[in-house]
Amino acid sequence: MQHWLVKSEPEKYAWADLVKDGRTTWDGVRNYQARNNMQQMQPGDLVLYYHSVSEKAVVGIAKVEKAAYPDPATDDDRWVVVDLVPFRDFKEPVTLKQIKQDKRLENIALLRQSRLSVMPLTGEEFDVLLALGN
Repeated sequence: MQHWLVKSEPEKYAWADLVKDGRTTWDGVRNYQARNNMQQMQPGDLVLYYHSVSEKAVVGIAKVEKAAYPDPATDDDRWVVVDLVPFRDFKEPVTLKQIKQDKRLENIALLRQSRLSVMPLTGEEFDVLLALGN
């Protein structure tokens, strides 16, 4: 199993929206590196859900339900989507400030490539974030 982090502005599609909907197609990604990451996602992979811009915190865990397939919103076959389902909430959001202060997370992609919307996490990074949020 692999671990991932996806970012969404809570004003556009919040964790609560995913929980309410029960499933979503993660679409609209138009960055090649993020797309390449999505192509590596497999059903059952765990995905941390990060509220970007206004909140800047990890707030929940989703699961990949369906691996990458062509984005139905475009005829351009370079772009893909994955389907995500909610898995569980974090008891406490893990803020960007907390992440920056934790030496165990100093190499996390969230800090090195802050504009990337879909990024891999190591197992250790995932476990540290999970512990901080629960």
